[in-house]
Amino acid sequence: MTSLKRTPLYETHVKAGAKIVEFGGWEMPIQYTGIIEEHNNCRNYAGIFDVSHMGEIDVKGPDALKFVNKLVTNDVEKMALKQCLYSPMCYEDGGVVDDLLVYKMADDHYYIVVNASNTDKDYDWFLQNAKGMDVKVDNISDQVVQIALQGPKAEGILQKITDCDLSKIKYYWFDYGKVNGIESIISRTGYTGEDGFEIYVKPEFGPGIWDKIMETGKDEGVTPIGLGARDTLRLEARLPLYGHEMSDSISPLEAGLGIFVKLNKEDFNGKTALVKQKEEGLKRKLAGFEMVERGIPRAEYPITKDGKEIGWVTSGSFAPSLNKNIGLALIKAEYVSIGSEIEVNIRNKGIKAKIVETPFYKRG
Repeated sequence: MTSLKRTPLYETHVKAGAKIVEFGGWEMPIQYTGIIEEHNNCRNYAGIFDVSHMGEIDVKGPDALKFVNKLVTNDVEKMALKQCLYSPMCYEDGGVVDDLLVYKMADDHYYIVVNASNTDKDYDWFLQNAKGMDVKVDNISDQVVQIALQGPKAEGILQKITDCDLSKIKYYWFDYGKVNGIESIISRTGYTGEDGFEIYVKPEFGPGIWDKIMETGKDEGVTPIGLGARDTLRLEARLPLYGHEMSDSISPLEAGLGIFVKLNKEDFNGKTALVKQKEEGLKRKLAGFEMVERGIPRAEYPITKDGKEIGWVTSGSFAPSLNKNIGLALIKAEYVSIGSEIEVNIRNKGIKAKIVETPFYKRG
């Protein structure tokens, strides 16, 4: 049995009384004080997250742009320096290898953040695709700690301990600066539906920065957030999770990520399959729903309509910000229309739900 990995912040979580679980090969905090409390705290004040389990892959060389643009469905050519780009990355059949963030460090240097459980698989995929190209690809995941600070008070808290003018970092951009005196990359993306930042530093500086944020933000209500609330926050904002809303058998078009699939750009992995899928019309679509009757939907529960199975739940939960039970489901396209009734099969019983507009939650 492979032993589970720990981030450099593991002892910090244990000291804070976190409940630790296995996640994607890592020992990670699922909660500290409780999922609902942590969720609401992030929405109203600020939450700090250890996302050091995420993978970082460094791509450098004369063919870096050409290489990354071939790998991802979004258009890397349009990126400016210090810009971040979200994109799915596909196999030739249109299935998703992973979804990721591309950071443009220079014309010949891209920094790519991938999902924790996919890091090794993604790195192998990068190496396979790098053959014949003038690029150097390095998996630098163990050289990086990534801390996220999210919520309406995030900017105010972080500004107190950085020399970087955070107000000048636009959404989906990054800059360099010192955080708690340590050279860092600071980006403004997020996975919660709130405004916030990510701080990338060398592993040995992670615990010190975490503690400094906790100390600086204590009067602003900052609290540590585990994977449980991270999941409910991202679900309310309709942000996809790999292995749920998309996978090697669910394309980005089916997942409702068409805006990140640039079918008019030069050839990229999966382009032919995705063009065909779009031309023929999607047979399945991702839809948001809320429960009409009592019951909490969970991943893989069947969705039925008039006794006929039409799809399945990809993610589901109680939504603390809305006080409702909500979910996302991959459903046969002809059944997807706002307001239409469906049933979620919970313990072999059809419980009424209805398809609704997403995102379920929007800040402000």
